[in-house]
Amino acid sequence: MSADTTDAPTVIAVDTMGGDMGPTAVIAGCALFAKRHKNINFILHGPQEQLTGLVARRKHLHGRYEIRDADEVVSMEDKPSQVVRSGKKTSMYATVESVRNGDAGVAVSCGNTGALMALSMIRLRKLPGVNRPAIAVLWPSRNPQGFNVMLDVGADIRADADDLLRYALMGASYARNGMDLPRPRIGLLNVGTEEHKGRAELHDAYDLIRAHEESADFEFVGFVEGGDIPGNVADVIVTDGFTGNVAIKTGEGTAGLIGDLLKEAFKYTPLSRLASLLAFTSMQRLKRRIDPRRVNGGVFLGLNGTVVKSHGSADATGVAAAITLAAQLAQSGFTGKLAARVAAATPKDAETQTKDSDA
Repeated sequence: MSADTTDAPTVIAVDTMGGDMGPTAVIAGCALFAKRHKNINFILHGPQEQLTGLVARRKHLHGRYEIRDADEVVSMEDKPSQVVRSGKKTSMYATVESVRNGDAGVAVSCGNTGALMALSMIRLRKLPGVNRPAIAVLWPSRNPQGFNVMLDVGADIRADADDLLRYALMGASYARNGMDLPRPRIGLLNVGTEEHKGRAELHDAYDLIRAHEESADFEFVGFVEGGDIPGNVADVIVTDGFTGNVAIKTGEGTAGLIGDLLKEAFKYTPLSRLASLLAFTSMQRLKRRIDPRRVNGGVFLGLNGTVVKSHGSADATGVAAAITLAAQLAQSGFTGKLAARVAAATPKDAETQTKDSDA
């Protein structure tokens, strides 16, 4: 999908202070993105004096940014409840607020995930019909698009059948607008593909998702297993936040282990070192294919506004990837389309209950 499809510039709010590498890496990521995409502007939240010096050295950002001073920073150790109560002067709070008041179309932060989700839920509010928002990530896969969507990966460790249905609807909308898949295939993660396996809420969710297959314009492939997460059976993998978070952390750890074992294997003998030189081009191609920086960014789904959470350890390449995703979703009108999709499957009484619970 093109990143430059509208006449008016898309505005992205960026929390420059949340990452492990500090604002230098975040500003470098903004500049890397800006070099490739001309119709995107930025609201940069953080200490004005420090940001002014960093931005001045990045020619591709000239004339395309506004700095909003925010002296305080949300650390990785801060509790979400503490940030919600006393974090109004932080760069993270200001970034989310830019989306709430309409100054920006989407927010990007490398900061504390729990605090960012808590602030986003309080300031942006949940969409009508959504009980629990979800975090969706892209996972390298064998599918033609190269990646699958998986949600939830940690917004909430619990999910009943109705929550899993909402995740399916939101995941389908994300795949449709973020990956250009007209009719995404949805799989429900379970301990087996047989219909009799799994917990009761999974069986209830199976029936609910199946019932909405045609009206929501997706294909439900039924239960899938852990081995299907990087496979080509489904485009969207639906699960609860506890299972999803364990799966993604396991995948990241396994990828790191395989990389280390390959390095050791190629160093084992003189012949294997020669083989590593002969395989260098292929290994570089593989490295790019599974590089997590290329798909850096978990999207908070189910809110009245779009928030992209970048890895805290993201470098400039990772930050640029998160901003690319944010720009694509903002320019596609993703939040409005997602709201319409969820509302269409929400009974009026459930919608009223959701509004009352947010009041």
